[in-house]
Amino acid sequence: MKLMKPLLAVAATTLLLSTSVTAQEDKYLEPAVEKATEINESAVKSQSKINSITDQIDDKLQQFKTLNKEIEGLEVYNAQLRRQIANQAQEMLDLNSSIDEVSVVERQITPLMLRMIDGLSQFVALDVPFLEEERSNRILDLQSMMDRADVSPSEKFRRVMEAFQVEMDYGKTIEAYPGLKEINGQERSVDFLRIGRTALIYQTRDASAQGVWNKQTRQWEELDSSYKNQIAKGLKIAKKQLAPDLLMVPVAITD
Repeated sequence: MKLMKPLLAVAATTLLLSTSVTAQEDKYLEPAVEKATEINESAVKSQSKINSITDQIDDKLQQFKTLNKEIEGLEVYNAQLRRQIANQAQEMLDLNSSIDEVSVVERQITPLMLRMIDGLSQFVALDVPFLEEERSNRILDLQSMMDRADVSPSEKFRRVMEAFQVEMDYGKTIEAYPGLKEINGQERSVDFLRIGRTALIYQTRDASAQGVWNKQTRQWEELDSSYKNQIAKGLKIAKKQLAPDLLMVPVAITD
């Protein structure tokens, strides 16, 4: 038991010395630790700034790429617009040229239409005398139209050509229409039968009289009753009351 006292004293002394050394070391290390902590915190802040700057750079780069694509699209669009503008400019030149030509054509076509109307009037006067009032009124309307300033030249020409087309169609159709005809000094109601321009025939409503237009003599000639049934049949065919069939009717022979 006596030997342990010196050992305890030595241990206590050693512990005191160690504690003193550690305290001195901590005193010297504290500034270094604090400095390291500050450096670490500064590094974290710097890294955060770097990350923020990097994100901004990425955003700007993406915007730059997007703008480049838009610029490329606009360049293509502008090139297309330039081509369209060039084409429109050429079209304007062509239109101006056409307008000048139209003025010349208009001055030439008006006399032509007048001659066409006069020719049509002469043709109707010399033709088989069917639908005389309707055809005469059509020509009068054309002559009146030519003096109107509110009708365009194109519309006038269309109307003139339409009248010619109507006259052409008469030559390939069959038609029945009512009318009045003087027979033996008495005006009577009749049905006219037109077969193209080949034959123009009339028959009274009671089928008691019938006649045909003679192209050579340009006069009406009476027909005997042997044609009565055929003419009545032709009238029904023209009125679509019978199916088309062969007809035996008088036809004037022309040279």
